[in-house]
Amino acid sequence: MSIETVLLAVGTEDETQTEQIAREAIAVAEPTGAEVVLTHVFTDEEFDGVRSKLGVDESSEGSTPDAVAERHTTTRALAKALDEAGVDYSIRGAVGDHADEVVGIASAVEADRVVVGGRRRSPTGKAVFGSVAQEVILSSPCPVTFVRDAAA
Repeated sequence: MSIETVLLAVGTEDETQTEQIAREAIAVAEPTGAEVVLTHVFTDEEFDGVRSKLGVDESSEGSTPDAVAERHTTTRALAKALDEAGVDYSIRGAVGDHADEVVGIASAVEADRVVVGGRRRSPTGKAVFGSVAQEVILSSPCPVTFVRDAAA
């Protein structure tokens, strides 16, 4: 199976593990010359908060999910790592349910692999709060590489 497209899914909570996530995405994409689709998914509340923090007017061209994702700290750090590794990438932003959006975009771009970060949770924590990574793993149209936060 040839890997041509890697979806690298990040969210606002992934700021602490950008180096680990970048290393894993590069390890998959670089040898095959795959393009990485760097995808930042926001909830409605996160999107409004980030847009406000960036000083972006809701009616401006810069208020689209793609534009906001491009300016987010996590996305910029990952883009820098991909640039340094010489890996081709594009940036996409989305607003909605994290897992649903990641799975939907993976299908839309015909991803051959999804790379997603997460942290270790107890069974109770998963039951109470859910797990985006778990839902992506179970619903993804392609194999998923899970990158656990080493600090957790």
